[in-house]
Amino acid sequence: MFETTVAGSLPKPAWLAEPNKLWAPWKLEGEALADAKRDATLLWLKVQEDAGIDIVSDGEQSRQHFVHGFLERVDGIDFAHKVEMGIRADRYKAMVPQVVGPLRLKGRVHQTEARIARAHTRKKLKFTLPGPMTIVDTIADRHYGDKVKLAKAFAELLNTEARALEKDGVDTIQFDEPAFNVYMREVTEWGIDALHRAAAGLSCTTAVHICYGYGIQANLDWKATLGGEWRQYEEIFPALARSKIKQVSVECKNARVPMSLLKLLSGKDVLVGVIDVANDHVETPEEVAATITEAMKYVAQEKIFPCTNCGMAPMRREIAAAKLAALGRGAVLARQKFGKAAKATAKRGAKKSAKKSKRTKKKPRRG
Repeated sequence: MFETTVAGSLPKPAWLAEPNKLWAPWKLEGEALADAKRDATLLWLKVQEDAGIDIVSDGEQSRQHFVHGFLERVDGIDFAHKVEMGIRADRYKAMVPQVVGPLRLKGRVHQTEARIARAHTRKKLKFTLPGPMTIVDTIADRHYGDKVKLAKAFAELLNTEARALEKDGVDTIQFDEPAFNVYMREVTEWGIDALHRAAAGLSCTTAVHICYGYGIQANLDWKATLGGEWRQYEEIFPALARSKIKQVSVECKNARVPMSLLKLLSGKDVLVGVIDVANDHVETPEEVAATITEAMKYVAQEKIFPCTNCGMAPMRREIAAAKLAALGRGAVLARQKFGKAAKATAKRGAKKSAKKSKRTKKKPRRG
């Protein structure tokens, strides 16, 4: 009950890349860089295990950015001539590569880091991939000329890598779709279909992470314009509830998303964000347990997976580690509080079923 996990990214050590910064360039090259990425992955696996995280991640230590880390292994993309583009409906500007030809994988994308992580933890392992809609919103198209066609092309590539990751021993594959709270109409028109294509044929657990973005200033400024309640999810949660994806990851701690909207995800496992990634306040275990308790008003407790609101890549390393420890301890408190009640309820249910079975059992025929 209340298995804990993280949304995905974790801060990179200062010896790997500049800390507290997105898109930070690597500090090393060649074999030294490969060794540093491996070491950073092992470091964060240890930190997560020590914090009591149940479903761990590689922390995206081998990727400069959650989208570009995938794109670097795709033919048909020009990284040499980046252009400035507005991202998430012009919420902020970024220098992005361009699609200049048919998209093809150069080979495996994340095999090395997935196999390193799998070999060094006995915990359940989650691996994150960018979702098709979010990729389309983070790259300039100079070839396909149609967002839906481009998304479907990326979905095919994502599916190839996702199937391979499953064979590498990954237990959960999560597609990150922050664009889902920007283009609500497109989500229902083609975004979820593209997501289904990316996840087709997987037997491992599938998840989608949607959010209002990292705790960077551009996102904080945008959130300040959204008013007292953020109800964008009201438009897409019903569609996600009908989707084939098993889990939905959503921010809850300090978000202005009404917690009551979670009931629109009926039937899904909900990765409840109990850790805020937009400030350096370290939650107490009691605060984490309180957020879990509030979520239980709208989501069955067996379907709640306490999580971080979003990735922690831009955060100070020591703050992120402390927040993970609070996440683990808060889940323990919640288990202690509700575990006995759950067992008692299950026991009563078993007794009722046994009595009903006894009453309805047919008597043997005579003669």
